[in-house]
Amino acid sequence: MKNHRFNREQRRFYFALLTHLLRFDSVRGNIRSQITRAFCAKKTWLHWLSGLLLLIHGAWAQVGEVPRPYRAYHGLVVSARPEASEAGLEMLRRGGNAIDAAVATGFALAVVHPVAGNLGGGGFMVIRFADGRTTTIDFRETAPQAATRDMFLDEQGQFVPERSQQGYLAVGVPGSVAGLLLAHEKYGRLSRAEVLAPAIRLAEEGFRLTRAQAARFNSFREAFSRYPSTRKYFTKDTPFREGELFVQKDLARTLRRIQQYGAEDFYRGKTADLIVAEMQRGGGLITHEDLAAYRAIERPPVTGTYRGYRIISMGPPSSGGIGLIQLLNAVEPFDIAQMGFGSSATVHLMAEAMRRVYADRAHWLGDPDFVEIPVQGLLRKEYMRQRMADFNPYRADTSQHVTHGDPWAFESQETTHYSVVDNEGNAVSVTTTINGPYGSLVVVDGAGFFLNNEMDDFSAAPGVPNMYGLVGSEANAIAPGKRMLSSMTPTIVEDPEGRLFLILGTPGGSTIITTVFQLILNVIDHGMNIQQAVLAPRVHHQWLPDVLYYERRGLAADVIANLRMRGWKVVERRGTSGRAHAIQVVYGPDELAPLPGITRVYLAGVDPRGEGGAAGY
Repeated sequence: MKNHRFNREQRRFYFALLTHLLRFDSVRGNIRSQITRAFCAKKTWLHWLSGLLLLIHGAWAQVGEVPRPYRAYHGLVVSARPEASEAGLEMLRRGGNAIDAAVATGFALAVVHPVAGNLGGGGFMVIRFADGRTTTIDFRETAPQAATRDMFLDEQGQFVPERSQQGYLAVGVPGSVAGLLLAHEKYGRLSRAEVLAPAIRLAEEGFRLTRAQAARFNSFREAFSRYPSTRKYFTKDTPFREGELFVQKDLARTLRRIQQYGAEDFYRGKTADLIVAEMQRGGGLITHEDLAAYRAIERPPVTGTYRGYRIISMGPPSSGGIGLIQLLNAVEPFDIAQMGFGSSATVHLMAEAMRRVYADRAHWLGDPDFVEIPVQGLLRKEYMRQRMADFNPYRADTSQHVTHGDPWAFESQETTHYSVVDNEGNAVSVTTTINGPYGSLVVVDGAGFFLNNEMDDFSAAPGVPNMYGLVGSEANAIAPGKRMLSSMTPTIVEDPEGRLFLILGTPGGSTIITTVFQLILNVIDHGMNIQQAVLAPRVHHQWLPDVLYYERRGLAADVIANLRMRGWKVVERRGTSGRAHAIQVVYGPDELAPLPGITRVYLAGVDPRGEGGAAGY
């Protein structure tokens, strides 16, 4: 038989193939270097075949070194900081339910994760009770009464980003305290004193800074120094160091007042006085009347289905739930599993779906208390089938040719997420935010917490992008008392038998919706467990800018080449897409449940892109 030598293109193809196979290999760097050396050599096809088989065998042997999911049998908390997860676990061990644990975790994140955890921001909570009932709590920030639609435009009518992204004008009326305490008062089991205790302890006694936290404080030193109150709390004469004890006495006093007086203190008491005084010092808009008028709102969730699984997510003013269900509706007619994870065909399909969904987001979505939103039309499967009717599997469209649809005909970055489940099966998915890293960069003097810069999430002017590159329309224009549009996507999934299956969400600004979408595909279509799903690389497209982003080393070279041949502008994303914190429920007696009588196991998905941790028992 005549010897056959692999040409350059063939070697590149097989290298890309093995790169894909080894995507989850914890020692992939070493194996890939071996592959590279082998493939660059000149060998016969028999040598290639035998070498290929050996390498694949070795690769799959190494897959066992991928971190196995953290597992628990009675309750589990997964959040952006291990200390916060432990605070939630403490509530579960005390006999509290998932709501108690979620509230304790949220307040603890305000202490140990100041870049995003907060008292001065807002968020959304999705709850599924053990009996199958569901609800959501909207504690999104609102625009102050003195806000105007042109407050971020200059005399020539041009948008001035600095006004909406930093400083006192960027601050919306905070909702986190109202939302967490509403959930606790309606559905919690333990006392307010108990659920606030871990956060108070962490603030009074301090916590140890991680390397990333210390580096982040140091890198923001100049920005912090622009605001006297922030300089007072978050800068010092020498650089912050890993392992340094960080104590927050004023924040502890604020938390004690909330522990004693509840939301009344934050919105009408001493903390309210401190917020208004800080606003007045810097020319901000929030008044006592704004704070007293704030209310968290309980709303029904938006729901949909995907391959028999029920999706339960947050409705407007979050765009997340609608966008997520639209994405799933768009790809459901296609055989994602057959197309393969990370293939150019799969990425091409997902990106075209993302492009259409973000075009709809920009046009239709806003605060439902101010604008009429065709929610049911947007969620109909027939609507997304119509939107995808011009999808070309071989060629990318362009965003200038993709506009919003007409759903009326079908009517009938910094953020943090945490997921909680208890022994009874109650589940809570919470995403909170102060928008950018450290929000407005303004700390309330005497209270010790950052205020948000959520006013940037409004549409300052039609077609003008915010700090995440998202554009909006009249539906999301600034108005007094209005809630700005969000991408937060706290989500719960039931399996085809109606049982709790996934609790998930992520921070990540404009990438939140697409990250949650890919996590669900990874588990349902690609058969990954939740830890593998969280580890897997992600892509993102948001209509405008017309760019398909991928994480570093997230796509094989041949996939990138194929996507570019289809017409995509493919760009490696600086940083990461989201930092997901999720839980998967596995049923039935198997190797995951070795204890007698245990028929349900909770698996944690902890994202190594951040510094999160799981705590369970």
